[in-house]
Amino acid sequence: MRRKRVLPLAALVLCAPALAGTAPATASPQGPPPRPLRILLTNDDGYSAPGIRKAYERLTAAGHDVTIVAPLTNQSGTGTKMMNAPSVTVKHPEPKVWAVDGTPGDSVAFGLAEVFAGRAPDLVVSGTNFGPNVAGLATHSGTVGGAVTALESGVPAIALSTGGLTVPDPVTTVNAMVPTMDFAVKLIDRLRARARSGPLLPEGVGLNVNHPVVGADGKGTSAGVATTFQDPQTVLEPDFTDAGDGTWKVTVKVALRPAAKGGDLEALAAGRIAVSPMNADWNTGPADRAVASVLLAGLRP
Repeated sequence: MRRKRVLPLAALVLCAPALAGTAPATASPQGPPPRPLRILLTNDDGYSAPGIRKAYERLTAAGHDVTIVAPLTNQSGTGTKMMNAPSVTVKHPEPKVWAVDGTPGDSVAFGLAEVFAGRAPDLVVSGTNFGPNVAGLATHSGTVGGAVTALESGVPAIALSTGGLTVPDPVTTVNAMVPTMDFAVKLIDRLRARARSGPLLPEGVGLNVNHPVVGADGKGTSAGVATTFQDPQTVLEPDFTDAGDGTWKVTVKVALRPAAKGGDLEALAAGRIAVSPMNADWNTGPADRAVASVLLAGLRP
């Protein structure tokens, strides 16, 4: 899926200035500083995971009003899945924290309908996730799925992930979550300053941000920021072995092809932060619709 390539040109133009550098934006001296944002914070690793807690601390320290509405348990790999159960268990273990026994999509849906009832948040932040959400991984990511649920409801959203495609080391990855959130705060500051009193992002557009692990301890500074698209390759290749009893053993390996030029894999491999604009639908754009029209020309029921 290549959703991120087919966004309107205007959307990419509006996003690009916010991603050109990592310095925090400053308000115009003629006006007041941008107001703090009301942020719904979710993830797919669970409400008590290190990434979401670091995100909460850093965004709160930046002055924002942050409320966690996240899965009760680890929901990695659930994508945009949402339950169809007649009831859902929701816990409120501490102030500003809600834990939903469901997917990231369920959590965001509950947060928008109940926790933020009557007044939507200014922004939904999903993450930071443990490990990357690039290429085909992004399509199935619960972190991205939480952001997509927000976009479907008309709320601006940013998905955040920390890590590369090598087997993640827990200590260095958690360390790298600090520069991930430092960048996220600067990105939000830039969007907020440029938006003035308007929306943070063009309507229907979100950002999928992947931050690399830099340095032996994970505390290093990235090589820069790149506006990217979702590389079309799948990354993971499953293999099934018949056990002979009606079950199949499943193994998965990383099977990388050369990275697409300008894609998120290329940027992450170069130690840069990959920022991919995304939308919440599966439309492919006018060029592909024209091709489909030619293929279907003259076809009748």
